Amino acid sequence: MGKEKTHINIVVIGHVDSGKSTTTGHLIYKCGGIDKRTIEKFEKEAAEMGKGSFKYAWVLDKLKAERERGITIDISLWKFETSRYYITIIDAPGHRDFIKNMITGTSQADCAVLIVAAGVGEFEAGISKNGQTREHALLAYTLGVKQLIVGVNKMDSTEPAYSEKRYDEIVKEVSAYIKKIGYNPATVPFVPISGWHGDNMLEPSPNMPWFKGWKVERKEGNASGVSLLEALDTILPPTRPTDKPLRLPLQDVYKIGGIGTVPVGRVETGILRPGMVVTFAPVNITTEVKSVEMHHEALSEALPGDNVGFNVKNVSVKDIRRGNVCGDSKSDPPQEAAQFTSQVIILNHPGQISAGYSPVIDCHTAHIACKFAELKEKIDRRSGKKLEDNPKSLKSGDAAIVEMVPGKPMCVESFSQYPPLGRFAVRDMRQTVAVGVIKNVEKKSGGAGKVTKSAQKAQTAPGPGPGPGPVPAPRPPARRMSAPPLVRGSPSATGCSPSRSSGSSLKGKAPPPPRLRVQPSPRSVPVLPIN
Repeated sequence: MGKEKTHINIVVIGHVDSGKSTTTGHLIYKCGGIDKRTIEKFEKEAAEMGKGSFKYAWVLDKLKAERERGITIDISLWKFETSRYYITIIDAPGHRDFIKNMITGTSQADCAVLIVAAGVGEFEAGISKNGQTREHALLAYTLGVKQLIVGVNKMDSTEPAYSEKRYDEIVKEVSAYIKKIGYNPATVPFVPISGWHGDNMLEPSPNMPWFKGWKVERKEGNASGVSLLEALDTILPPTRPTDKPLRLPLQDVYKIGGIGTVPVGRVETGILRPGMVVTFAPVNITTEVKSVEMHHEALSEALPGDNVGFNVKNVSVKDIRRGNVCGDSKSDPPQEAAQFTSQVIILNHPGQISAGYSPVIDCHTAHIACKFAELKEKIDRRSGKKLEDNPKSLKSGDAAIVEMVPGKPMCVESFSQYPPLGRFAVRDMRQTVAVGVIKNVEKKSGGAGKVTKSAQKAQTAPGPGPGPGPVPAPRPPARRMSAPPLVRGSPSATGCSPSRSSGSSLKGKAPPPPRLRVQPSPRSVPVLPIN
């Protein structure tokens, strides 16, 4: 898979049952990411289980456990190409229990596609105080996803079907709400669609002749179109921070027979190369990277946005875990945070929050309890101006500057230096009670830490150039490492091949018997072949 096209990451958000998985599955199917025979197989399976209406969502619910429960549990990563971009769609679950997953997904996104259901009563449920349309949109904005597309879905189930009046009403209300959050509606394409029937997905729908298309106005250039696919093609590509030091939060760590320890995750900043000497924080372990791979292909370098697996020597799967951060040992290596100052917005907490409160913080791939050690000042949530020093407590709607102390070793960074590692969600009572950004971090001065033999050798050898470094990457990594999922929930995690493939691995061929001994982190999902 070449690297000619820019990588774009999209998160699909919206209320439960708004049709996110169906819309996403239909789009992928129509964009050729999946072959027709596979879709027919999914249709048959879905019908047999009495879930015919889930057939496109089935594309995304590849894990057996998810299929049987009929809900999308983990974030499914799926890839396809448009005329301009190589797109990864993250199907974020809409159920309230799964907002934690949505947050870790959102932090990887360049653009959010908000799906709202136009059906009678459905839109109102999603946008109500307890609905997730509002919460998801606010989270996306606060967590730094500044581009938005709105798909007004289920246009076939309005009364009458494909009603222009209903569409206009929804556009008006959603525009007002996203404006309050901070988005400029003039830059947001609104597209009336049916994820089930495919209206306005790739080409103009004959069922909505009244829809003359969407237009956006922005300083980078105006754009217009009719379909959802055209809207995806007008996303502004992100500037990838290759010039910053390396930061790669681990999503999982696997033990692979014949290869060894393979951490997986997404490069957030900097460049990862074979031969590099890297440090993992907060565990303070330094070792050498032997090889790097993405989509079963060995890479000479991995850039921001790439989801990769990389082989490290002399490190056990017990030494490093999900939530650890990998960085270049020679360039601002990551360190454990002793405490950090944050700006938080309280979203929906039933009571008062005061100093000593210790909820779980979701920051990049880490989920760790942190104490609100000191409430420094209450501020205006839009302007950031100080309203009150040392407030006694905070309630829903308040914004504040807070001093926070992690309950266990944790690695975070300031939002200004490393944005993906400097934004977080605060979770309590199974819901997101606040979101925040980190202003500054007081780092623990770690001791010597563990430096592996291969790292010592590499440090004495000539520095790694742009190519593979002093120890050549094992020759057939693409073949031997193809057993494990490189990213949990990605096509390779479930025996699906990436876009444009023949889909041969979906024809019921199980992966080879486990030479692979996966040692998943506690939150990891078992790897199940598609039968």
